Amino acid sequence: MCTRDLSKEDCNTCLSSYIPQIKNLGNGHQQGGVLLGMSCYLRFEVYPFYNFSAINADTSPPVSSPPDAIVRTSPPVSSVPGKSNKTATVIAAIAIPAVAAVVLLPVTCFCLRKRWVNKKRAKKINAKHRPVVLDGRDEQELPDAESLLFDLVTLKEATDDFSEANKLGQGGFGPVYKGVLDDGQQIAVKRLSGNSSQGLIELKNEVFLVAKLQHRNLVRLLGCCLQEQERLLVYEYLPNTSLDKFLFDSVRRRQLDWRSRYKIIEGIARGLLYLHEDSRLKIIHRDLKASNILLDGDMNPKISDFGLAKLFDIDETQGNTSQIAGTYGYMPPEYVRQGVFSTKLDVYSYGVLVLEIVTGRKNSGFHASENAPDLLTYVWQHWTGGTPLDLKDQSLDGDDFRTEEMLRCVHIGLLCVHEDPTQRPSMTSIVLMLNSYSSSLPAPSPPTYYFPSYMMNRVQSMIDESSSQKSEKTVNDASITEMDPR
Repeated sequence: MCTRDLSKEDCNTCLSSYIPQIKNLGNGHQQGGVLLGMSCYLRFEVYPFYNFSAINADTSPPVSSPPDAIVRTSPPVSSVPGKSNKTATVIAAIAIPAVAAVVLLPVTCFCLRKRWVNKKRAKKINAKHRPVVLDGRDEQELPDAESLLFDLVTLKEATDDFSEANKLGQGGFGPVYKGVLDDGQQIAVKRLSGNSSQGLIELKNEVFLVAKLQHRNLVRLLGCCLQEQERLLVYEYLPNTSLDKFLFDSVRRRQLDWRSRYKIIEGIARGLLYLHEDSRLKIIHRDLKASNILLDGDMNPKISDFGLAKLFDIDETQGNTSQIAGTYGYMPPEYVRQGVFSTKLDVYSYGVLVLEIVTGRKNSGFHASENAPDLLTYVWQHWTGGTPLDLKDQSLDGDDFRTEEMLRCVHIGLLCVHEDPTQRPSMTSIVLMLNSYSSSLPAPSPPTYYFPSYMMNRVQSMIDESSSQKSEKTVNDASITEMDPR
């Protein structure tokens, strides 16, 4: 029999071409056989196998994909009606899926290719609208970005529309306000001013960094808001605000006894160690100072303000920039002179901060002595003059004061401000120094004051002018930002 697409003449021609092959099946020893071609099906047996009722019920002959006839020979079988028809059904069951596979394979390949082309096209389109890159990492990496977004209306209600009564302070980038959410949670909202030098890149830097950092000595970021030209950062609320509000206030500094100060020194060290070594991102803060250390209700320190932070690869040791960003007085010489920065930049800033905590004196606008134009020189003169105890903040009177700890902190502070960054200790070593007295510390070297005298006079005049006008921003508070990340 033949498929319906063949004419009667073509069918006869096809079957006639198969008949000579019957003689060659099994060298004439076979008792029956089947020849299956693309459009023709020929079967012969030594017993009657015609079953008109079966043929009428299924007139579709088996079809196979091979171009040549498939030959099947069968041994003698008993003449059982319907037996041969079952054999044909088995052959058809094998042949039809094979044909289907051949037909569907190109279709499947076409669909997969089309999907790949569409995906590639979408990738090109997205590349044109790529978000701002932050040191090689983009904002799409923000964890759970939706959970970080606050509605502007919500923050206005929480802060009473940023009222002066809720203002906690003024930083280099804008004011900070206290707020209370509907569920009673207290928050601190950093509102970047319209003329703030902190741009969108710095803002995204801060959101990206702080959202990924989890440490008890780092401030916790709750979210941000970028609506109606507002740029807002929402933090956990810390009732005791910043360290400088206590340390440099003649009245409130008395609340910082030695136990509290030593805990703050240790906590800052652990926070920096986490940033430099223990977090999955190696981070240089670049703007460590007293106003960027916040205090919780138990006077535990939390490092804040990551707008100028730099991300490093784990195996990266230092970088270089042509635009200096940070706060004068806390920046090391190699950074000011050459733009070289590394983790030792934060170590230097930490050393200055430790000396401020011990002495209760600011490193800028120093008036302690005519022979000491800055805090570091003042400390070094007392250290080498044999009077290091005179460096102690006069408000540190009480039974809790420990002379050995105080002297050790001064020693560590001087090691941190070494002119050569390679000679400064790592934060790992500093944490060990603060918690172990079994090993002796290396001798410190004289710190180098890197401001020429004419620059120091200019800085001093700016501070005096700022104080007389009761400006909200002093030279020590204002950060010199870098708009283009490394």
